[in-house]
Amino acid sequence: MDAVSAQTVSAWARHLGVNPADIDVRRLRRDLASGTLPAVFAAAARRSPTATVQIGSERCTHAALHGCAARSASVLAAHGIAPGARVILCAGTSMDFAVCYLAILHTGATVVLANPGYTRTELQHLVDRSAAALLLVDDEAAWVPDVETLAVAEVTTRATDAAELALAELSADDTALLAYTSGTTGRPKGVPLSHGMLLASIRAVMRAWRWSPDDTLVHALPLFHQHGLGGLHASLLAGSNAVVLARFDPHDLVAAVDRERATIVFAVPSIHRRLVSLDADELQPLRRLRFITSGSAALSPALAEELITRTGTQPLERYGLTESGLDVSNLYDGNRVLGTVGFPLPGVEVELFDAAGSIVRAGSEGEIALRGPQVFTGYLDDAAATEAAFWPGSWFRTGDLGRLDDDGRLAITGRLKELIITGGMNVSPREVERIIEELPGVTQAAVAGLASERWGEEVAAWVESDDAIDPTTVMEHCRAHLAAYKCPKQVFVIDALPRNAMGKVVRNQLVAGSGR
Repeated sequence: MDAVSAQTVSAWARHLGVNPADIDVRRLRRDLASGTLPAVFAAAARRSPTATVQIGSERCTHAALHGCAARSASVLAAHGIAPGARVILCAGTSMDFAVCYLAILHTGATVVLANPGYTRTELQHLVDRSAAALLLVDDEAAWVPDVETLAVAEVTTRATDAAELALAELSADDTALLAYTSGTTGRPKGVPLSHGMLLASIRAVMRAWRWSPDDTLVHALPLFHQHGLGGLHASLLAGSNAVVLARFDPHDLVAAVDRERATIVFAVPSIHRRLVSLDADELQPLRRLRFITSGSAALSPALAEELITRTGTQPLERYGLTESGLDVSNLYDGNRVLGTVGFPLPGVEVELFDAAGSIVRAGSEGEIALRGPQVFTGYLDDAAATEAAFWPGSWFRTGDLGRLDDDGRLAITGRLKELIITGGMNVSPREVERIIEELPGVTQAAVAGLASERWGEEVAAWVESDDAIDPTTVMEHCRAHLAAYKCPKQVFVIDALPRNAMGKVVRNQLVAGSGR
């Protein structure tokens, strides 16, 4: 791998609050990726046995959670689960989910995360693609043919009388998690993530965000997604307290922050949007937080400003992907610029490339590429997709568009596959969306291209509005702020944009629903 640039090392130093000259690149990356998840969780539980995790209505200490996971691992081992096996975990957020997740890792097997909203057909496809040996679900009625199925509650109940299983002998390079891309732009692809990759990802943000055993995290993100799961990882690694709500309700989230004297909240823009709708008095507990994050989807500057006004807290925006974990973050200590996601986290390098694979200069738009110890090495059983996903030098092509300023601060400007080409001109949907979201009454906007005989594609906008805004108003606002070719030719005002589990808009559903 090529030498790390001085600007990148400087960014790491800003996150860590140290002198760039004190950073040993090889040692830093080695330390971030060392060990295995079950081993480091076990060590942390010994250091902080009385720290607690609450998921839904159940609370237990780290020591008790580790013991239950070790006993549940014995139950899984009795069903033939051993190092190298794959186990699908398809369940909602609960203590049983967390125990079974940790138990799978304890056996040395690989966890395959699945959305509990999947149909039986979707689960069957996942079983076929992953070659899973076991399926763990909320309800055994969700079984699929040709794979043994257990309810997560059955595993934890049977573990009551089981002996603790010894930790499997693993290395940092062994696969811990098989995740699947969200599929918003195509067929989901399998992403094998090693123990070292997952540890490097969460350790980098823990260092940058000054995470300590004294912290208490509250969030309402699903544990079957890496964003929510990362919060559990950080709490178990630090030996700190965590409260994970089984489902999101803005009142319940703020109440939990107040009750637990929380210091950290993980959130996504759709959660922030609900929070700012609460009364100012109810939001007072958020003013005591060390920080509240925003990720998994674009946060508009307008919404960020409203959150600052209502809570006195500027969200800590960060950026990452399924394939690369957490990669970029605004500074914990230092200036945060709205509309940007900040600087590369410790261990991570960021560059922008043009379509020919050449690095573009600061201030120019390009495709964001990443490399570092948390970046995956290739898709499962898909050599063609893997080859297409990397530039020479192990640079992972994210498919996202961005700009770097002279200091190395990154702004996300769009999605390469979502780029609209109209009359031969390129239009970034995110640029148009931000202009529309400036309008009072607009909750969120989504922009995509519709087939057009005249233009090849024409810009169209779907606007989520509480006030049923007039499409003409949207068009006039765009014409006042954008070049004519960027302005929507059609505007659809709708009650709610289609979103996936993490609040990310699914644009292909909008286009399909337009009948074009």
